[in-house]
Amino acid sequence: MTLDTIDRNILANLQADGRITINDLADRVGLSATPCLRRVKRLERDGIIKGYASHVDQVLVGLPVSVFVNVTLQRQAEAELEEFEATVMKYPEVMECYLMTGTSDYLLRIVAADLFAYERFLKSTLTRISGIANIQSSFALKQVVYRTALPIAAHEAKTR
Repeated sequence: MTLDTIDRNILANLQADGRITINDLADRVGLSATPCLRRVKRLERDGIIKGYASHVDQVLVGLPVSVFVNVTLQRQAEAELEEFEATVMKYPEVMECYLMTGTSDYLLRIVAADLFAYERFLKSTLTRISGIANIQSSFALKQVVYRTALPIAAHEAKTR
């Protein structure tokens, strides 16, 4: 699907404020409410808008620790990769999981209340996943940048 300037503007505005009313969104993108709503529904139907969420401060809800975990599997066969991915999806502590190139197979971001909670998760959960050859944990000291909004406007400007 090709996104035009109005679609990109709708997406940028929804990323900035997912609770914006359709009337306010329409005003910001230069449409009336009905065609704006049609575009939003199309973006949702086509899977470009995957859903809506609230951004919760992990520190204020008692999960201040972010751990980046490099996982290397014993084998990189498709079945083993799929099994690992299906398993880690079950654990709510795993906030992100990426299949990687380089020295490890996966990079995970895990949140925990403290070092002891991470240790419990590591010992009782992560190390029990079959097929893991190596686990290497790195603790984030400070979050410098955290974004959820994609740079849609910047991308459009570069593609012109």
